[in-house]
This record gives sequence, structure tokens and C-alpha cells, in this order.
Amino acid sequence: MLVMAIVGAVSCASCNKDDDGTTTPEIIDPGNDPNFTIVANSDAGFSQFNRKVMVFDIPIYAVSRVEDNKLLHAANVMAQYLDNDEDGTIDNETIYNSMISNRAFLFMWKTEADMESFNPPSGFQVGQDLGADETVPEWHLNGQTGRFDASLEEVWHIITNGGHERAYPDVFSSQSGSQISNAMDIARGGSFQNPPNSYPEGAWYTYDDPTCDYNCQVGEYLYWVMTSMLGAQENRLNEIDNEWRLNTRALVESGDPAAFAIFTNPTYKLPTVLPDGTYRR
Repeated sequence: MLVMAIVGAVSCASCNKDDDGTTTPEIIDPGNDPNFTIVANSDAGFSQFNRKVMVFDIPIYAVSRVEDNKLLHAANVMAQYLDNDEDGTIDNETIYNSMISNRAFLFMWKTEADMESFNPPSGFQVGQDLGADETVPEWHLNGQTGRFDASLEEVWHIITNGGHERAYPDVFSSQSGSQISNAMDIARGGSFQNPPNSYPEGAWYTYDDPTCDYNCQVGEYLYWVMTSMLGAQENRLNEIDNEWRLNTRALVESGDPAAFAIFTNPTYKLPTVLPDGTYRR
């Protein structure tokens, strides 16, 4: 995982000189988005990304082949997760401050070679990747059917990794012993450092990727619980039941009361509305 804090003033050949002598990044394509603008990127250590969008001072970088509408969609999804009531103010400042202090960032790639060749600079170790082709704005327009919009997962991962896990470690840490880890072990029918060959009867969280260690499994659990409670998984049970079976809010409430209690605790001000990529403040 990787991330980046507030990006300061940019010095670059593609910047414009303002009347007061300061420089601002060149606008690449503002599109028709009322809140976010794509600008040229020259941040040190991120040279393979030609542009970025800033979301509440959290950068989303993109390689040149990432489509503008995909980049802007990811920005809107992040904004809706952080400002879920869309009043222009971050819902949970503690989460946001943790992301900033841990230099959280998202980066978008077009090919796996883009992702695999990127090594974040020193000091930027809290980040998350998002593929352009797995970002599907149309999913929200098609009654949440068809190819799933993975930005709902990957953007949420960077928020929980850079924010929740570090701001509230007793509750959200991906290490064994936190409240969410304990809830996950109940959901899996036991504590497993790596996915077992077969899960106990009655387990409802049965993630089976052998490359996903305990910390990774907690991150995936946070995603399944949150998006199921927000309605993203309602039409997907046949696609996901090999990993997750409580695909609605009602099922999480009745089947996983430990997780439900955490996610409805008003202290954490967690989202109650599923992002659709149309942030309006």
C-alpha cells in the first residue's frame, strides 16, 4: 500500500505563471466536472503519472492512457466516501487527518506493467492502485448490474488503510486482536494467517486467495461489510458467494452482529449512502 500527503506548490515546465508570480499546474482536461480538475503532475517520485486530481488534498495519480472520465469518476467516489452527506465538509476529520499524515494516495494504471513498474518514493508507503479498465462508471447507470465498478473497492481500501486502521487501531487495525479482526475471525470460523484449504461449516467470509495474508484479509472484510451495508452487493450474490455470503444490510445485521455494531457506531461516522460518482456539494 502507498499514500501521499498534501501536495505543495508545483514547479514544472507545464505550469502557468500567475499574475502574482506563483505557478499553478496546467489544466489537462477540466471536462464537465463541477468539483474536480485534472492537472499536470510533476510530483517527485511519481514521474510515470502525467496528471492527477486532488480530492480534499489527497492525490489521485494517473498514467497517460487512463481515460479522463475514469480519473474523474474515482475522484468523485473518494469525495463521496469522505463527505458522504455532500455538504462540502469531511465527515470524520480524524480519518481524514490520518490519511494526510500518512501521505495516502491512489494511483491509476492502464496495464499491469504500469502497476508493477511503480515504486513509490521514500516516505510514501500508504497507497492503493486502481485499474482504469476495472473502473466502470456505467455500472451505476445500469441499475447496479453488469460489470462491477471496482473503484468502490479500491478507493475504500485506501481510506480504511490510510485512515481507519491507523486512526482507530483498537477497532480497525488489520493486526490480530482488533475489534474488526476479532469479528472477521468469527466470520471465517477461526483465526487463519492465510486462507485455509477449506473453511469451517457456517463461515460466511471465505476468502481463498493464497497470496492474501491476514492483514489483506482484514482489508477485504472491511470492504465486504461496508459495501454490503450500502447496497452495492445486492445483485451480485451469484458472483461473490465463494467469498462472501451476507450481501445485504439486513443479512449483515442478522448474520454478523459484531461487524454491524462497529459499522453503525456513530463515533466513526461511516458512510450510509453508496457513492455513485456524482459528488455534488
